[in-house]
Amino acid sequence: MDLSNLYSTPGSHKRAKRLGRGDSSGKGGTSGKGHKGQMARKGHKRKVNFEGGQMPLLRRLPKRGFKNPARIAYSPVNLAALNGFEDGSTVDAAALITLGLVRNCEKGGVKILAKGELTAKNLAVKANAFSEAAKAKIEALGGTCEVVA
Repeated sequence: MDLSNLYSTPGSHKRAKRLGRGDSSGKGGTSGKGHKGQMARKGHKRKVNFEGGQMPLLRRLPKRGFKNPARIAYSPVNLAALNGFEDGSTVDAAALITLGLVRNCEKGGVKILAKGELTAKNLAVKANAFSEAAKAKIEALGGTCEVVA
């Protein structure tokens, strides 16, 4: 198989509607918009949640709870995940991303949590936040915890 043998699947390419090209074209005159009215006007686009003037569903439903605008969204990393590092290595956000433990830490950064057992010794861990128990476990094995802003 090469480029000369490739073809598109049937029905994947559809010709564009040619609007306003005379009455015999089937879409001439009013160009398929009908006569007068809101939708016939130039530049009108229907909004996504528009329901014909009826109160939109999003505004009809009750709103519950409270969303704290000052909340810091950390990417959590458990202590058991740090066992993938060698003894005495430095653990920071870049190292966690390369190991695949954190997808992106742009919002609030990384927080180290105490779930699981840590076996790697003398780790120098740099994160945006630590739980108290995680900090105690890391320092018990000779490691250091540095809070990075």
